[in-house]
Amino acid sequence: MDTMADNRVYEMAENYSSPLNNQKNEIAIILAAGHGKRIKSHLSKMLHTIWGVPTVERVFNACSNGIYDTNIIVVVGIKAVDVMNVLGKRNFTAYAYQEVQKGTGHALQIALKKISDKSFDGNIYVLPGDMGLINQDTMSMFRQDFIKSGSNMMVLTGNYEGDPLENHYGRIIRVKEKDENGKPSGKACGKVIEIMEFKDIMALPEDLPYKVNFNGMVYSFAKEELLGINEFNSGVYAFNYKILLSLVKNLSSNNAQSEVYITDLISIFNKNNYSVMAVSPMEPHVVMGFNNKSVLKEMEIVARRQNYNRLKDIIEIEDPDDFFIHDSVIDQILELDKLNIPLDIAVGKGVYIGKGVKLNYNVEIKQNSFIEGNIIFGKNIVIWENVHISVLSGQTMKIGEDVEILWGNTIKGNIEIGKGSRIESSVRLTGSNEFPLHIGNNVLIKGTTYIFGSVLEDGVHIENSVIIRKKIVRLADQKGVTKPVRFYIPDPEGINAIKEL
Repeated sequence: MDTMADNRVYEMAENYSSPLNNQKNEIAIILAAGHGKRIKSHLSKMLHTIWGVPTVERVFNACSNGIYDTNIIVVVGIKAVDVMNVLGKRNFTAYAYQEVQKGTGHALQIALKKISDKSFDGNIYVLPGDMGLINQDTMSMFRQDFIKSGSNMMVLTGNYEGDPLENHYGRIIRVKEKDENGKPSGKACGKVIEIMEFKDIMALPEDLPYKVNFNGMVYSFAKEELLGINEFNSGVYAFNYKILLSLVKNLSSNNAQSEVYITDLISIFNKNNYSVMAVSPMEPHVVMGFNNKSVLKEMEIVARRQNYNRLKDIIEIEDPDDFFIHDSVIDQILELDKLNIPLDIAVGKGVYIGKGVKLNYNVEIKQNSFIEGNIIFGKNIVIWENVHISVLSGQTMKIGEDVEILWGNTIKGNIEIGKGSRIESSVRLTGSNEFPLHIGNNVLIKGTTYIFGSVLEDGVHIENSVIIRKKIVRLADQKGVTKPVRFYIPDPEGINAIKEL
Protein backbone atom coordinates (compact mmCIF):
# COMPACT_ATOMS: atom_id res chain seq x y z
CA MET A 1 0.00 0.00 0.00
CA ASP A 2 1.39 3.43 -0.99
CA THR A 3 0.85 5.60 2.10
CA MET A 4 2.17 8.73 0.42
CA ALA A 5 -0.20 8.27 -2.53
CA ASP A 6 -3.13 7.77 -0.16
CA ASN A 7 -2.18 10.92 1.74
CA ARG A 8 -2.19 12.87 -1.52
CA VAL A 9 -5.67 11.56 -2.33
CA TYR A 10 -6.95 12.56 1.12
CA GLU A 11 -5.46 16.01 0.62
CA MET A 12 -7.00 16.34 -2.84
CA ALA A 13 -10.40 15.20 -1.55
CA GLU A 14 -10.21 17.88 1.13
CA ASN A 15 -9.18 20.59 -1.34
CA TYR A 16 -11.89 19.65 -3.85
CA SER A 17 -14.62 19.50 -1.19
CA SER A 18 -16.79 22.51 -0.44
CA PRO A 19 -18.75 23.03 2.79
CA LEU A 20 -22.15 21.37 2.96
CA ASN A 21 -25.08 23.70 3.50
CA ASN A 22 -26.57 23.04 6.93
CA GLN A 23 -29.82 24.68 5.84
CA LYS A 24 -30.47 21.90 3.31
CA ASN A 25 -32.26 18.90 4.79
CA GLU A 26 -31.37 16.34 2.11
CA ILE A 27 -28.07 14.74 1.12
CA ALA A 28 -27.32 12.52 -1.88
CA ILE A 29 -24.41 10.08 -1.59
CA ILE A 30 -22.86 8.81 -4.83
CA LEU A 31 -20.81 5.62 -4.54
CA ALA A 32 -18.01 6.02 -7.09
CA ALA A 33 -15.16 4.15 -5.39
CA GLY A 34 -15.16 0.96 -7.47
CA HIS A 35 -13.17 0.39 -10.63
CA GLY A 36 -15.03 -2.48 -12.27
CA LYS A 37 -12.83 -5.48 -13.05
CA ARG A 38 -15.19 -6.91 -15.64
CA ILE A 39 -15.15 -3.72 -17.71
CA LYS A 40 -11.52 -4.64 -18.55
CA SER A 41 -10.24 -1.09 -18.89
CA HIS A 42 -7.63 1.12 -17.24
CA LEU A 43 -10.26 3.85 -17.22
CA SER A 44 -12.42 4.00 -14.09
CA LYS A 45 -15.81 2.38 -14.56
CA MET A 46 -17.36 5.65 -13.34
CA LEU A 47 -15.72 7.60 -16.16
CA HIS A 48 -16.97 5.55 -19.09
CA THR A 49 -19.39 7.73 -20.97
CA ILE A 50 -23.05 7.46 -21.84
CA TRP A 51 -23.91 9.80 -24.73
CA GLY A 52 -20.68 11.74 -24.27
CA VAL A 53 -20.93 12.29 -20.49
CA PRO A 54 -19.16 10.20 -17.80
CA THR A 55 -21.64 8.02 -15.91
CA VAL A 56 -20.72 9.50 -12.52
CA GLU A 57 -21.43 12.98 -13.87
CA ARG A 58 -24.82 11.85 -15.18
CA VAL A 59 -25.68 10.47 -11.73
CA PHE A 60 -24.48 13.71 -10.14
CA ASN A 61 -26.70 15.76 -12.49
CA ALA A 62 -29.72 13.55 -11.78
CA CYS A 63 -29.25 14.18 -8.05
CA SER A 64 -28.60 17.92 -8.25
CA ASN A 65 -31.54 18.50 -10.62
CA GLY A 66 -33.98 15.88 -9.33
CA ILE A 67 -33.52 16.35 -5.58
CA TYR A 68 -34.07 20.07 -5.27
CA ASP A 69 -31.70 21.95 -2.99
CA THR A 70 -29.53 19.00 -1.95
CA ASN A 71 -25.98 18.49 -0.69
CA ILE A 72 -23.92 15.79 -2.41
CA ILE A 73 -21.18 13.51 -1.07
CA VAL A 74 -19.14 11.54 -3.62
CA VAL A 75 -17.28 8.48 -2.33
CA VAL A 76 -14.12 7.87 -4.35
CA GLY A 77 -11.62 5.01 -4.15
CA ILE A 78 -9.83 3.31 -7.03
CA LYS A 79 -8.95 5.99 -9.63
CA ALA A 80 -10.07 8.58 -7.07
CA VAL A 81 -7.94 11.33 -8.61
CA ASP A 82 -9.42 10.76 -12.06
CA VAL A 83 -12.99 10.88 -10.76
CA MET A 84 -12.39 14.05 -8.74
CA ASN A 85 -10.70 15.74 -11.69
CA VAL A 86 -13.74 15.04 -13.89
CA LEU A 87 -16.33 16.29 -11.40
CA GLY A 88 -14.13 19.07 -10.03
CA LYS A 89 -14.95 21.35 -7.13
CA ARG A 90 -18.66 22.14 -6.86
CA ASN A 91 -20.86 23.98 -4.42
CA PHE A 92 -22.24 21.94 -1.49
CA THR A 93 -20.28 18.87 -2.66
CA ALA A 94 -17.84 16.88 -0.54
CA TYR A 95 -15.53 13.97 -1.41
CA ALA A 96 -14.97 10.99 0.88
CA TYR A 97 -12.07 8.60 0.21
CA GLN A 98 -12.63 4.84 0.61
CA GLU A 99 -8.99 3.81 0.87
CA VAL A 100 -9.71 0.06 0.99
CA GLN A 101 -12.65 -1.44 -0.92
CA LYS A 102 -14.76 -3.24 1.69
CA GLY A 103 -18.15 -3.01 0.04
CA THR A 104 -21.01 -0.58 -0.44
CA GLY A 105 -21.98 -0.57 3.22
CA HIS A 106 -18.46 0.42 4.18
CA ALA A 107 -18.52 3.20 1.56
CA LEU A 108 -21.76 4.49 3.09
CA GLN A 109 -20.22 4.47 6.56
CA ILE A 110 -17.31 6.56 5.26
CA ALA A 111 -19.66 9.02 3.55
CA LEU A 112 -21.74 9.54 6.68
CA LYS A 113 -18.63 10.71 8.54
CA LYS A 114 -18.63 13.75 6.26
CA ILE A 115 -21.87 14.97 7.83
CA SER A 116 -20.52 17.09 10.67
CA ASP A 117 -23.77 18.89 11.48
CA LYS A 118 -25.10 17.11 14.57
CA SER A 119 -28.51 18.73 14.15
CA PHE A 120 -29.09 17.33 10.66
CA ASP A 121 -32.39 15.47 10.61
CA GLY A 122 -33.25 15.00 6.94
CA ASN A 123 -33.22 12.34 4.26
CA ILE A 124 -30.30 10.50 2.70
CA TYR A 125 -30.30 9.21 -0.88
CA VAL A 126 -27.66 6.72 -2.02
CA LEU A 127 -26.84 5.94 -5.66
CA PRO A 128 -24.16 3.95 -7.53
CA GLY A 129 -21.93 6.04 -9.77
CA ASP A 130 -22.35 3.77 -12.82
CA MET A 131 -26.10 4.29 -13.31
CA GLY A 132 -25.63 6.46 -16.38
CA LEU A 133 -29.26 6.46 -17.56
CA ILE A 134 -30.86 7.66 -14.34
CA ASN A 135 -32.39 11.08 -14.80
CA GLN A 136 -33.87 14.07 -13.05
CA ASP A 137 -37.46 12.86 -13.36
CA THR A 138 -36.68 9.48 -11.78
CA MET A 139 -34.90 11.00 -8.80
CA SER A 140 -37.69 13.53 -8.32
CA MET A 141 -40.28 10.72 -8.41
CA PHE A 142 -38.25 8.55 -6.02
CA ARG A 143 -37.88 11.43 -3.55
CA GLN A 144 -41.60 12.24 -3.64
CA ASP A 145 -42.60 8.58 -3.22
CA PHE A 146 -40.29 8.22 -0.23
CA ILE A 147 -41.63 11.32 1.48
CA LYS A 148 -45.28 10.41 0.81
CA SER A 149 -44.83 6.80 1.95
CA GLY A 150 -43.82 7.72 5.48
CA SER A 151 -41.43 4.77 5.41
CA ASN A 152 -37.99 4.80 7.01
CA MET A 153 -36.18 3.23 4.06
CA MET A 154 -37.01 2.82 0.38
CA VAL A 155 -35.39 0.87 -2.45
CA LEU A 156 -35.65 1.63 -6.16
CA THR A 157 -36.08 -1.69 -7.99
CA GLY A 158 -36.11 -2.97 -11.54
CA ASN A 159 -37.30 -6.12 -13.30
CA TYR A 160 -34.76 -8.33 -15.07
CA GLU A 161 -35.67 -9.99 -18.35
CA GLY A 162 -33.48 -12.87 -19.47
CA ASP A 163 -31.54 -15.84 -18.14
CA PRO A 164 -31.62 -15.79 -14.31
CA LEU A 165 -28.01 -16.97 -14.21
CA GLU A 166 -27.04 -13.83 -16.13
CA ASN A 167 -28.79 -11.65 -13.57
CA HIS A 168 -26.01 -10.64 -11.18
CA TYR A 169 -28.11 -8.09 -9.34
CA GLY A 170 -29.30 -8.57 -5.77
CA ARG A 171 -32.78 -10.14 -5.57
CA ILE A 172 -35.67 -8.42 -3.78
CA ILE A 173 -37.12 -10.99 -1.39
CA ARG A 174 -40.69 -10.15 -0.43
CA VAL A 175 -43.15 -11.63 2.04
CA LYS A 176 -45.14 -14.50 0.48
CA GLU A 177 -48.91 -14.88 0.78
CA LYS A 178 -48.36 -17.66 3.35
CA ASP A 179 -45.49 -18.67 5.60
CA GLU A 180 -43.91 -22.11 5.59
CA ASN A 181 -46.73 -23.48 7.77
CA GLY A 182 -49.44 -22.17 5.46
CA LYS A 183 -50.44 -19.28 7.71
CA PRO A 184 -51.65 -16.22 5.72
CA SER A 185 -49.30 -13.24 5.86
CA GLY A 186 -52.09 -10.66 5.87
CA LYS A 187 -51.07 -7.03 5.44
CA ALA A 188 -47.40 -8.00 5.52
CA CYS A 189 -47.74 -9.76 2.15
CA GLY A 190 -45.48 -8.15 -0.43
CA LYS A 191 -43.31 -6.22 2.02
CA VAL A 192 -39.56 -6.29 1.45
CA ILE A 193 -37.82 -8.77 3.71
CA GLU A 194 -34.29 -8.37 2.43
CA ILE A 195 -32.04 -8.13 -0.62
CA MET A 196 -29.89 -11.16 -1.29
CA GLU A 197 -26.82 -10.83 -3.49
CA PHE A 198 -26.41 -13.18 -6.45
CA LYS A 199 -23.10 -14.54 -5.16
CA ASP A 200 -24.65 -15.39 -1.80
CA ILE A 201 -27.53 -17.21 -3.48
CA MET A 202 -25.05 -19.21 -5.56
CA ALA A 203 -23.21 -20.15 -2.35
CA LEU A 204 -26.35 -21.74 -0.84
CA PRO A 205 -26.62 -25.56 -0.74
CA GLU A 206 -28.76 -27.11 -3.46
CA ASP A 207 -30.80 -29.40 -1.19
CA LEU A 208 -31.69 -27.10 1.71
CA PRO A 209 -34.26 -24.26 1.65
CA TYR A 210 -33.29 -20.74 2.65
CA LYS A 211 -35.42 -19.65 5.62
CA VAL A 212 -35.96 -16.13 6.85
CA ASN A 213 -37.95 -14.77 9.80
CA PHE A 214 -40.17 -11.71 9.31
CA ASN A 215 -42.33 -10.38 12.14
CA GLY A 216 -42.37 -13.76 13.85
CA MET A 217 -43.29 -15.72 10.72
CA VAL A 218 -40.86 -17.99 8.86
CA TYR A 219 -40.71 -18.00 5.06
CA SER A 220 -38.94 -20.70 3.07
CA PHE A 221 -37.30 -20.26 -0.35
CA ALA A 222 -35.62 -22.87 -2.55
CA LYS A 223 -32.32 -21.84 -4.13
CA GLU A 224 -33.84 -22.10 -7.61
CA GLU A 225 -36.75 -19.97 -6.45
CA LEU A 226 -34.39 -17.22 -5.26
CA LEU A 227 -32.46 -17.26 -8.53
CA GLY A 228 -35.75 -16.96 -10.43
CA ILE A 229 -36.77 -13.71 -8.72
CA ASN A 230 -36.65 -11.07 -11.47
CA GLU A 231 -37.18 -8.01 -9.25
CA PHE A 232 -33.72 -6.67 -8.56
CA ASN A 233 -32.04 -4.02 -6.50
CA SER A 234 -30.95 -1.00 -8.54
CA GLY A 235 -28.61 0.21 -5.80
CA VAL A 236 -30.62 3.39 -5.22
CA TYR A 237 -31.90 3.93 -1.66
CA ALA A 238 -33.57 6.52 0.51
CA PHE A 239 -33.16 6.63 4.29
CA ASN A 240 -34.28 8.59 7.30
CA TYR A 241 -30.89 9.92 8.42
CA LYS A 242 -31.29 9.60 12.18
CA ILE A 243 -32.45 5.99 11.95
CA LEU A 244 -29.75 5.15 9.40
CA LEU A 245 -27.08 6.65 11.63
CA SER A 246 -28.23 4.56 14.59
CA LEU A 247 -28.26 1.28 12.62
CA VAL A 248 -25.45 1.53 10.07
CA LYS A 249 -22.92 0.40 12.68
CA ASN A 250 -24.71 -2.98 12.77
CA LEU A 251 -23.56 -3.86 9.25
CA SER A 252 -21.18 -6.82 9.13
CA SER A 253 -19.13 -8.71 6.55
CA ASN A 254 -20.63 -12.14 7.25
CA ASN A 255 -21.22 -13.17 3.63
CA ALA A 256 -19.61 -15.01 0.71
CA GLN A 257 -17.44 -12.04 -0.26
CA SER A 258 -16.56 -10.88 3.26
CA GLU A 259 -17.75 -7.42 2.33
CA VAL A 260 -20.03 -4.94 4.08
CA TYR A 261 -23.24 -4.76 2.02
CA ILE A 262 -25.55 -1.78 2.14
CA THR A 263 -28.35 -4.22 1.25
CA ASP A 264 -28.14 -5.78 4.73
CA LEU A 265 -29.71 -2.59 6.08
CA ILE A 266 -33.12 -3.87 4.96
CA SER A 267 -33.14 -6.80 7.35
CA ILE A 268 -31.60 -4.60 10.05
CA PHE A 269 -34.37 -2.00 9.61
CA ASN A 270 -37.01 -4.77 9.68
CA LYS A 271 -35.61 -6.35 12.83
CA ASN A 272 -35.81 -2.97 14.54
CA ASN A 273 -39.45 -2.52 13.44
CA TYR A 274 -38.72 0.22 10.92
CA SER A 275 -40.64 0.18 7.64
CA VAL A 276 -38.95 -0.65 4.35
CA MET A 277 -40.69 -0.09 1.02
CA ALA A 278 -39.74 -0.45 -2.64
CA VAL A 279 -40.86 1.31 -5.83
CA SER A 280 -40.03 0.89 -9.52
CA PRO A 281 -39.47 3.73 -12.00
CA MET A 282 -41.79 4.59 -14.87
CA GLU A 283 -38.97 3.93 -17.35
CA PRO A 284 -37.29 0.54 -16.72
CA HIS A 285 -34.01 1.44 -18.44
CA VAL A 286 -33.11 4.17 -15.91
CA VAL A 287 -31.98 1.56 -13.38
CA MET A 288 -29.45 -0.02 -15.74
CA GLY A 289 -25.91 -0.28 -14.45
CA PHE A 290 -23.00 -1.95 -16.20
CA ASN A 291 -20.17 -4.30 -15.39
CA ASN A 292 -18.93 -5.00 -18.90
CA LYS A 293 -18.56 -3.36 -22.29
CA SER A 294 -21.57 -5.05 -23.86
CA VAL A 295 -24.02 -3.64 -21.30
CA LEU A 296 -22.37 -0.24 -21.59
CA LYS A 297 -23.02 -0.38 -25.32
CA GLU A 298 -26.68 -1.30 -24.68
CA MET A 299 -27.00 1.76 -22.45
CA GLU A 300 -25.51 3.94 -25.17
CA ILE A 301 -28.08 2.56 -27.63
CA VAL A 302 -30.88 3.38 -25.19
CA ALA A 303 -29.58 6.94 -24.79
CA ARG A 304 -29.35 7.39 -28.56
CA ARG A 305 -32.90 6.10 -29.03
CA GLN A 306 -34.19 8.46 -26.34
CA ASN A 307 -32.52 11.48 -27.92
CA TYR A 308 -33.69 10.53 -31.40
CA ASN A 309 -37.26 10.36 -30.10
CA ARG A 310 -36.87 13.83 -28.60
CA LEU A 311 -35.74 15.28 -31.93
CA LYS A 312 -37.32 13.16 -34.68
CA ASP A 313 -40.30 15.47 -35.29
CA ILE A 314 -38.28 18.69 -34.91
CA ILE A 315 -35.19 18.19 -37.10
CA GLU A 316 -34.21 15.71 -39.80
CA ILE A 317 -31.80 12.95 -38.72
CA GLU A 318 -30.72 10.74 -41.61
CA ASP A 319 -29.81 7.65 -39.58
CA PRO A 320 -31.38 7.16 -36.11
CA ASP A 321 -28.66 4.62 -35.27
CA ASP A 322 -25.64 6.69 -36.30
CA PHE A 323 -25.49 10.26 -35.00
CA PHE A 324 -24.40 12.21 -31.93
CA ILE A 325 -25.81 15.50 -30.66
CA HIS A 326 -24.66 16.64 -27.22
CA ASP A 327 -27.31 17.14 -24.52
CA SER A 328 -26.66 20.90 -24.41
CA VAL A 329 -27.23 21.20 -28.17
CA ILE A 330 -30.42 19.14 -27.91
CA ASP A 331 -31.66 21.50 -25.19
CA GLN A 332 -30.92 24.47 -27.48
CA ILE A 333 -32.82 22.85 -30.35
CA LEU A 334 -35.82 22.22 -28.09
CA GLU A 335 -35.77 25.86 -26.94
CA LEU A 336 -35.72 27.07 -30.55
CA ASP A 337 -38.62 24.77 -31.33
CA LYS A 338 -40.73 26.50 -28.67
CA LEU A 339 -40.78 29.61 -30.88
CA ASN A 340 -42.91 27.65 -33.39
CA ILE A 341 -40.68 28.57 -36.32
CA PRO A 342 -39.62 25.63 -38.54
CA LEU A 343 -35.94 24.92 -37.86
CA ASP A 344 -35.09 23.10 -41.10
CA ILE A 345 -32.01 21.52 -39.52
CA ALA A 346 -30.74 18.36 -41.23
CA VAL A 347 -28.16 15.99 -39.72
CA GLY A 348 -26.48 13.36 -41.89
CA LYS A 349 -25.41 9.82 -41.04
CA GLY A 350 -22.40 9.66 -38.73
CA VAL A 351 -22.48 13.36 -37.81
CA TYR A 352 -21.02 14.37 -34.43
CA ILE A 353 -22.20 17.65 -32.87
CA GLY A 354 -20.45 18.19 -29.56
CA LYS A 355 -20.78 20.39 -26.51
CA GLY A 356 -20.88 24.14 -27.03
CA VAL A 357 -22.19 24.20 -30.61
CA LYS A 358 -25.01 26.69 -31.25
CA LEU A 359 -27.09 25.79 -34.29
CA ASN A 360 -29.44 28.04 -36.23
CA TYR A 361 -32.25 27.93 -38.78
CA ASN A 362 -31.77 26.12 -42.10
CA VAL A 363 -28.49 24.39 -41.27
CA GLU A 364 -27.54 21.20 -43.11
CA ILE A 365 -24.66 19.05 -41.87
CA LYS A 366 -23.87 16.19 -44.19
CA GLN A 367 -22.45 12.74 -43.48
CA ASN A 368 -19.55 12.08 -41.10
CA SER A 369 -18.84 15.71 -40.26
CA PHE A 370 -17.44 16.50 -36.81
CA ILE A 371 -18.30 19.77 -35.03
CA GLU A 372 -17.36 20.52 -31.43
CA GLY A 373 -16.73 23.52 -29.19
CA ASN A 374 -17.98 27.10 -28.95
CA ILE A 375 -19.06 27.35 -32.58
CA ILE A 376 -21.86 29.76 -33.45
CA PHE A 377 -23.81 29.13 -36.63
CA GLY A 378 -25.65 31.77 -38.64
CA LYS A 379 -28.67 30.92 -40.78
CA ASN A 380 -28.65 29.06 -44.10
CA ILE A 381 -25.40 27.11 -43.75
CA VAL A 382 -24.37 23.92 -45.52
CA ILE A 383 -21.55 21.73 -44.17
CA TRP A 384 -20.62 18.99 -46.62
CA GLU A 385 -19.29 15.48 -45.94
CA ASN A 386 -16.26 14.70 -43.74
CA VAL A 387 -15.70 18.27 -42.53
CA HIS A 388 -13.92 18.80 -39.19
CA ILE A 389 -14.78 22.00 -37.30
CA SER A 390 -13.54 22.57 -33.74
CA VAL A 391 -12.08 25.04 -31.25
CA LEU A 392 -9.96 24.72 -28.15
CA SER A 393 -11.29 25.69 -24.72
CA GLY A 394 -11.73 29.47 -24.51
CA GLN A 395 -11.83 29.94 -28.30
CA THR A 396 -14.83 30.96 -30.39
CA MET A 397 -15.71 30.38 -34.04
CA LYS A 398 -18.46 32.30 -35.82
CA ILE A 399 -19.86 31.12 -39.14
CA GLY A 400 -21.96 33.79 -40.86
CA GLU A 401 -25.20 33.40 -42.78
CA ASP A 402 -25.35 31.80 -46.22
CA VAL A 403 -21.95 30.10 -45.84
CA GLU A 404 -21.11 26.84 -47.61
CA ILE A 405 -18.22 24.62 -46.49
CA LEU A 406 -17.44 21.78 -48.88
CA TRP A 407 -16.27 18.23 -48.19
CA GLY A 408 -13.13 17.20 -46.37
CA ASN A 409 -12.14 20.61 -44.96
CA THR A 410 -10.54 21.17 -41.55
CA ILE A 411 -11.41 24.42 -39.77
CA LYS A 412 -10.02 24.90 -36.26
CA GLY A 413 -9.57 27.68 -33.72
CA ASN A 414 -10.46 31.37 -33.36
CA ILE A 415 -12.08 32.06 -36.71
CA GLU A 416 -14.81 34.31 -38.07
CA ILE A 417 -16.26 33.50 -41.48
CA GLY A 418 -18.32 36.27 -43.07
CA LYS A 419 -21.71 36.14 -44.72
CA GLY A 420 -21.99 34.49 -48.13
CA SER A 421 -18.49 32.99 -48.12
CA ARG A 422 -17.73 29.65 -49.75
CA ILE A 423 -14.96 27.30 -48.61
CA GLU A 424 -14.38 24.65 -51.25
CA SER A 425 -12.73 21.27 -50.70
CA SER A 426 -9.08 20.59 -49.69
CA VAL A 427 -8.90 23.72 -47.51
CA ARG A 428 -7.45 24.01 -44.01
CA LEU A 429 -8.19 27.09 -41.90
CA THR A 430 -6.74 27.80 -38.44
CA GLY A 431 -6.69 30.69 -35.99
CA SER A 432 -4.96 30.93 -32.62
CA ASN A 433 -5.65 33.09 -29.58
CA GLU A 434 -2.82 35.44 -30.56
CA PHE A 435 -3.53 35.33 -34.28
CA PRO A 436 -7.23 34.78 -35.04
CA LEU A 437 -8.42 34.31 -38.59
CA HIS A 438 -10.93 36.79 -40.01
CA ILE A 439 -12.64 35.96 -43.29
CA GLY A 440 -14.83 38.71 -44.73
CA ASN A 441 -18.15 38.51 -46.57
CA ASN A 442 -18.47 36.76 -49.93
CA VAL A 443 -14.96 35.30 -49.82
CA LEU A 444 -14.11 32.31 -52.02
CA ILE A 445 -11.36 29.88 -50.90
CA LYS A 446 -10.61 26.86 -53.03
CA GLY A 447 -7.96 24.39 -54.13
CA THR A 448 -5.28 23.00 -51.84
CA THR A 449 -5.11 26.01 -49.53
CA TYR A 450 -3.91 26.61 -45.97
CA ILE A 451 -4.63 29.89 -44.13
CA PHE A 452 -3.56 30.79 -40.60
CA GLY A 453 -4.03 33.93 -38.48
CA SER A 454 -4.83 36.27 -41.33
CA VAL A 455 -7.34 38.95 -42.34
CA LEU A 456 -9.23 38.43 -45.61
CA GLU A 457 -11.28 41.42 -46.72
CA ASP A 458 -14.71 41.15 -48.35
CA GLY A 459 -14.85 39.59 -51.77
CA VAL A 460 -11.35 38.06 -51.75
CA HIS A 461 -10.71 34.99 -53.92
CA ILE A 462 -7.86 32.64 -52.86
CA GLU A 463 -6.83 29.48 -54.64
CA ASN A 464 -4.03 26.91 -54.12
CA SER A 465 -2.08 29.09 -51.67
CA VAL A 466 -0.47 29.10 -48.24
CA ILE A 467 -1.35 32.29 -46.34
CA ILE A 468 0.22 32.77 -42.90
CA ARG A 469 -0.41 35.96 -40.90
CA LYS A 470 -1.19 38.11 -43.93
CA LYS A 471 -3.78 40.72 -44.83
CA ILE A 472 -5.45 40.09 -48.18
CA VAL A 473 -7.29 42.95 -49.91
CA ARG A 474 -9.63 42.62 -52.85
CA LEU A 475 -8.25 43.72 -56.20
CA ALA A 476 -10.38 43.94 -59.32
CA ASP A 477 -9.70 44.42 -63.04
CA GLN A 478 -11.14 47.20 -65.17
CA LYS A 479 -14.45 45.31 -65.47
CA GLY A 480 -14.73 44.93 -61.68
CA VAL A 481 -13.94 41.24 -61.71
CA THR A 482 -12.00 40.09 -58.63
CA LYS A 483 -8.37 39.20 -59.25
CA PRO A 484 -7.72 35.91 -57.44
CA VAL A 485 -4.70 35.20 -55.27
CA ARG A 486 -3.29 32.01 -56.76
CA PHE A 487 -0.27 29.83 -56.04
CA TYR A 488 1.07 32.06 -53.25
CA ILE A 489 3.70 30.10 -51.31
CA PRO A 490 5.88 31.66 -48.56
CA ASP A 491 9.65 31.39 -48.70
CA PRO A 492 10.74 27.97 -47.45
CA GLU A 493 12.45 27.51 -44.09
CA GLY A 494 14.85 24.79 -42.99
CA ILE A 495 15.98 23.91 -46.53
CA ASN A 496 19.45 23.10 -45.16
CA ALA A 497 17.87 19.99 -43.58
CA ILE A 498 16.91 18.69 -47.03
CA LYS A 499 19.52 16.52 -48.79
CA GLU A 500 19.59 14.68 -52.06
CA LEU A 501 19.50 10.85 -51.84
